[in-house]
Order: sequence, then structure tokens, then C-alpha cells
Amino acid sequence: MRNITSTAQIQPQSTAHIMMIRPARFAFNIETAGSNEFQKTGLVESDSVQEDAREEFDLMVSQMEKTGVDVHIFDDNEDQLRPDAVFSNNWVSFHQSGKVVLYPMMAENRRAERRHDIIEALKDEYKVEEIIDLTHFEKEGKFLEGTGSMVLDRRYKIAYACLSPRTHPDVLQAFADAMGYELVIFSASDENDKAIYHTNVLMCVGDIFAVVCLEAIKNPDERQMVRSVLEETNKYIVEISLEQVRQFAGNMLMIRNVKQEKFLVMSTRAYNSLTKKQREILNDYARIFHSDLHVIENNGGGSARCMMTEIHLPRR
Repeated sequence: MRNITSTAQIQPQSTAHIMMIRPARFAFNIETAGSNEFQKTGLVESDSVQEDAREEFDLMVSQMEKTGVDVHIFDDNEDQLRPDAVFSNNWVSFHQSGKVVLYPMMAENRRAERRHDIIEALKDEYKVEEIIDLTHFEKEGKFLEGTGSMVLDRRYKIAYACLSPRTHPDVLQAFADAMGYELVIFSASDENDKAIYHTNVLMCVGDIFAVVCLEAIKNPDERQMVRSVLEETNKYIVEISLEQVRQFAGNMLMIRNVKQEKFLVMSTRAYNSLTKKQREILNDYARIFHSDLHVIENNGGGSARCMMTEIHLPRR
């Protein structure tokens, strides 16, 4: 890797503009369960799941808006089954360069989540210079599920990624080539040595801090590589355990409000798993914001960060 200490970009790590999709047919997705150990079956009936997930979503959004975050809400619709539509960060990412990236998804029933009408609607307020479409990799059985598969350090243009059935090195390289990112690729697994499906459940990168489960990176050389790059980019490292990863403590995102105040968004379950010291440290970097998402977490296998798609596009 080149000397990254001198390559910090002007662009900020966080944004006050967030896109979210209100679920219409949220449910346990059988097609994703094989690679997602965080999904739990047999908890509640499907009708109740959708209603409860909608309530969790609306409460989280209302709380974010009260803090001054600019939330762009798009409704999913019932024209077809999109059980994971609430996790919009997997199919698209928006960048300050004006580029929009579309990603190849592993589960066939998730590919319908990609909606060009949303991108067109955002053009009313934001400049879209180019759409980079990586979805052709689906034909080769190669996937990269957006900022679930990657955790981006936008200031230094570094993409951290743990390999899994949903994160293929060829697609990572295509992203890096198109966007000018450095790649930090590693393997990460749980207590049973099963690959962790998305990088953003074990890692969060803020502006001057990072939350990461280093114990999930079993190879000592890779573990040291990740630590070194974080330190070289001036991050204070807050380590979390595999048990805290199970509680979605890695699935958090730093955002800002319109007054440029920083918030660290996570679920209540994730917040409760943090130690007092971890909370105090993180609160020094960004005010912690948490919301109850247990229905979405248990059935969908994703949490707060997965529900938020950052809009870094330049304003019109």
C-alpha cells in the first residue's frame, strides 16, 4: 500500500443526508439465511413482523429527524416481495464525486431492490455525474453488497472488506479501479469459524476513530495489517468482542446533522452490549444515538447501519 498518511481527501467522512427505505413486505428472507448467521427463525408470525418492523423504522426516522438529520425516505411497495428492502446500503452507494455505484447482490430476490426511480428522484437535489454498474458480475456468481461488504474510509479512500460468499475480490478490485480506492482485504470469522457475511457487522470507521472486532480476524498478519492501516490514518481504535458483534455493536454509522454535530447511530441492542468505558470513549467522538430495532435485527440479520445509505453527492 502506498503512503496513505499523506492522501487524506478534502471530502468528509460523514454526511447529514441519509436515504432510507420504509419497508412494505419485510420478512425473514430464506434466500439470505444460509450466509447470514444473524437471522433468527420462528420468532413471530409474518404479519406481525411487517407491522413491527414498520414501527421500528418510523420511530428511528422520527428520532433522527428530531436531531436535525436530513432523511430522504422512499417507500417500498407491495408489487413484489422485497423482504430486505429496508437494508438499502447493499445495492447502492453515493459519492462526493457525483458517482453512483450499483452492486451485485447474492440473493436473487434482493436484486429487485435496485430502483432507478430513486436515483432519478435524488437528481432533483443532487448532481449525478456517472452511474457505475457492477451488477454484471451476478452472471459470474461474484458479489459485492455495497457498504455492507465494504466499510469505507472516505477521507483516505480506503475500502476495508472481509471476504465472504457475498464479497468477491474481483468485484472489490473493479470498485477500487472505478473509484480510486485502496483495498484492505482480510478474512473474518465467528466463534465457529464461519465467515462473517458483511464487513459492516464487525467494523465502523469514523473520522478519527474506528470500532472493530480484531479477534474475528484470525490470521495474525491480516489482523496487524488492519490495525496498522487504522493507526496510519489516525484512528483511535475501540475494540469490540465477537459477542458484541453478535449484538450488532459493529453495525453503527457516524453521521452529522445540519448543524454539523456528529452522531453515532446504532441499535439499542448494540448500545446495551457496550461497556461503560466503550460508551464514554465513543461519546467523546460523536454523540451516541440508539433506537430499538430487535424485530428488524432478528428477522433481517442487519441493524442500524444497514438501514442507512449515505448521500455524499454534491448538491445542486
